[in-house]
Amino acid sequence: MLEIRSAFPSFSLVDQEERLVRLADLKGRPAVIYFYPKDDTPGCTAEACDFRDRMQTFEGVSVLGVSPDTAASHRKFAAKFGLTFPLLADTGHLLAEACGVWVEKSLYGRTYMGVERTTFLLDPDGLVARIWRKVKPEGHAAEVAEALREIESPA
Repeated sequence: MLEIRSAFPSFSLVDQEERLVRLADLKGRPAVIYFYPKDDTPGCTAEACDFRDRMQTFEGVSVLGVSPDTAASHRKFAAKFGLTFPLLADTGHLLAEACGVWVEKSLYGRTYMGVERTTFLLDPDGLVARIWRKVKPEGHAAEVAEALREIESPA
């Protein structure tokens, strides 16, 4: 499980346009990496659209969504909702596992493995600056933007 000030796991995943995105590509500026369970579901759509609507507050920051869905699924999701930031296809859930967000879940008495909605804020060196676990989608992007302001201009 990742902790504050730990190095974020190295990764190399494709986005909705089949472009390769690597952790090394993010170095030198802050990054928001949020994990969500599934494209085009109510909570995941609310969270993605919240980030989309607040992108001006994330100027100079890499914002990336990550789920086990395919690049094709991400492409449809991004097109449907006008999402302009990368959605990474972690189809083998290796990054989710490395981050400790691939967990046992339960729905209607059935247990299964899936993504626990979690957001990581990385500093320009790729170190974890903040972690939000079991995120509630509504208003979350505002929380992240506020935390970003705090790390960019510490008191």
